[in-house]
Amino acid sequence: MDEQERPKPLDLGVFSRGGEGPAVSSIEIIAAGLSLAWLLGTTLFFVFASGREGAATGIDPMRLVLALVAIFMPVALIWVAAIAIRAGRTMKEESERLQAAINAMRHSYIEQQQAGIVSLKPDLERKLDEIAAAQRKTDATLAMFTSVRPAAAEEASRQKAALGDTEEAPTGAGEQPSLALGTPAEAPTPPLSVADFIRALHFPESPDDKEGFRVLRRALQDRSVSPLVQAAQDVLTLLSQDGIYMDDLTPDRAHPDLWRRFARGERGREMAALGGIRDRASLALAAGRMRQDTVFRDSVHHFLRKFDRTFSTFEKTATDQEIIELTDTRTARAFMLLGRAAGTFD
Repeated sequence: MDEQERPKPLDLGVFSRGGEGPAVSSIEIIAAGLSLAWLLGTTLFFVFASGREGAATGIDPMRLVLALVAIFMPVALIWVAAIAIRAGRTMKEESERLQAAINAMRHSYIEQQQAGIVSLKPDLERKLDEIAAAQRKTDATLAMFTSVRPAAAEEASRQKAALGDTEEAPTGAGEQPSLALGTPAEAPTPPLSVADFIRALHFPESPDDKEGFRVLRRALQDRSVSPLVQAAQDVLTLLSQDGIYMDDLTPDRAHPDLWRRFARGERGREMAALGGIRDRASLALAAGRMRQDTVFRDSVHHFLRKFDRTFSTFEKTATDQEIIELTDTRTARAFMLLGRAAGTFD
C-alpha cells in the first residue's frame, strides 16, 4: 500500500496531555523544603537535648525507635500529601481537557445536524432509514394506483360538483319562475367541478398560466370554496417570507383511506402519516414563527380549520384518485407542513 493510500491515524491529541510538564513542580519544592526544615529542627533538638543530659546515659532502644518515628513520620506525611496534591491537580487538568474535547465534539455534531451534512451514521440507523424510505415508497406507489378510472368516469368527474350539490330544485318545476314585476331570475353560478376545485387549490403555475387564473377566479366566486382559497393564499404568502415554497417540498403520500378517516373526525397518532412533509428546516421555521408571530399563528389555525371543514365535505363524494390529486396540490402540502408544526397529527 502506498503512503498516500494509507489511512491517517486518528488524532487523539485533544485527549492527551500536551507534554509531560516539568519534572519538579512547585509542590515537590515545597515538600522538600518542609522536609529539610523538619529534619534540621529535629537534629538540632536531639543534639542540644543529648548535650544537656550528658554522655553517661546509655542508649535506650525504645527511645531510639520513638525518635526515628518522630523524625521520619512527618516527612513521610509531607510527601504523601504532596503526591496527593499533584495527582489531584493532574486529574483536574485531564478532566478539563476531556470536557473541552467533549464540548467541541458536541458543538461540531450540532452544527453538522443544523447544516444537514451529517453523513456518518451508525449502521443500524442507516438501515432503519433505508427500511423507512422503502416503506414510504411502497405506500406512495399503492396510494397512486389505488383508484384507476376509465375515460368515462374521468369525464363524469369533470362534470361533478367538487363539494356536492346539496340544494335540489323544487319538484315539479323544470325551470326557476320569473320574479315579480317582470324581472327575470338571475342565472345561478354553476358549482365548481372537482377538476377546477383541485386546480384552484394548486394555484397558477406562473404569471402566464391563464387557465390557472381563470380557475382561481371561478373558485373565489364560489362561496363554499373561496374561504379555503383565501386562507391558503394568506399562509402561502407568509411562508414565502421565510423562504418556504411548496414546490420545494416532496411529501410522503398517505393512503386515501387514511385521509377519509381524518375527514370523518378520527384524530391521534394514527393520523401522523398525513403529515407527509418531513423537511426539518421548514418545520423548524414554521414552528418557531408560530410561537413568536401571533398574526402568523392565527392565520395558520384559520387555514387548518377551513381545510378540515372543506375536505370533510369534499371526501363524501370524492373518489380515491381525486383525493390523491388533491393531496398533491400546494394547499394540501401547506396543510401537511403546518399541521405537523401545529401538532395536529400528534
